[in-house]
Amino acid sequence: MRSILLAFAATLALTLPAKADDVTVAVTAIVEHPALDAARNGVRDALAAAGYKEGENLKFVFESAQGNPATAAQIARQFAGDEPNVIVPISTPSAQAVVSSTRDIPVVFTAVSDPLGAQLVKNMDKPGGNVTGLSDMSPVGEHIALIKEILPNVKTIGYLYNSGEANSVSLLAALKAEADKAGIALVESAATKSAEVQGAARALVGRADAIYIPTDNTIISALEGAVAVAEESKLPLFTADTDSVSRGSIAALGFNYYDVGKQTGEIVVRVLKGENPGDIAVKTAAGSDLVINKAAAAKMGVTLPQTVLSRANKVIE
Repeated sequence: MRSILLAFAATLALTLPAKADDVTVAVTAIVEHPALDAARNGVRDALAAAGYKEGENLKFVFESAQGNPATAAQIARQFAGDEPNVIVPISTPSAQAVVSSTRDIPVVFTAVSDPLGAQLVKNMDKPGGNVTGLSDMSPVGEHIALIKEILPNVKTIGYLYNSGEANSVSLLAALKAEADKAGIALVESAATKSAEVQGAARALVGRADAIYIPTDNTIISALEGAVAVAEESKLPLFTADTDSVSRGSIAALGFNYYDVGKQTGEIVVRVLKGENPGDIAVKTAAGSDLVINKAAAAKMGVTLPQTVLSRANKVIE
């Protein structure tokens, strides 16, 4: 009898609804790498600071698509069926998958360079519907200026990206405009999956004076392959993602993605407290850090100007 009662109690516990004050936030990313992981942690910590804590009144679910768009779509459909209080897609591919899967569940995207170009919203100030979020559009004009300051004689920059990522295509257009102003030519080299990154980097050797990697999840997830080519060929490599500098790029001027996550989490809290996401303007991430890697510069044959070192937020020796 006792075993029957225990079994019944267990079944009842599984079927009972959650407490009224419990909420579920479902988070997904196209792939796991330091910047996206930092954003996820920032979202979680912002929720905790607002009183939503795992194990108490918050269920925080995370799924990675492991770089596969089909998996991203599958995760999005799963989340839509689970009906969490808010879905937080990190990266443009994950955001596109989630927004395509639900028109009812609130969606707060993050780490999306161009929400308009990715067709996530029609208006940044009044997105409407069930979607809002945070853009991490890179300050590409400042990136060109930084590369020129470090490499005064640069004439050609190699753009290493996944041509299938909408954010990277948008950033390419913006970078071309800024490069034209500076009298610099761009050479494109595309990798559609992580296994192709090293080969795409090698294709730039002899064709460019430097390599620039945008906030492209495919390339960043396999950054070490590109760094190996850059070191071997003495081809200076720069990134838009500051978390990539410790992994071997010379420098990056961009966002701290933990702070990006915290800013996103603050929007999620507003939605959990009753605001309609469609009434919340899409924001652009605040803050910009300059991170320098002296060891990487030496390996690629670059002497860093003191003017750059002196204003860096962080210098990796």
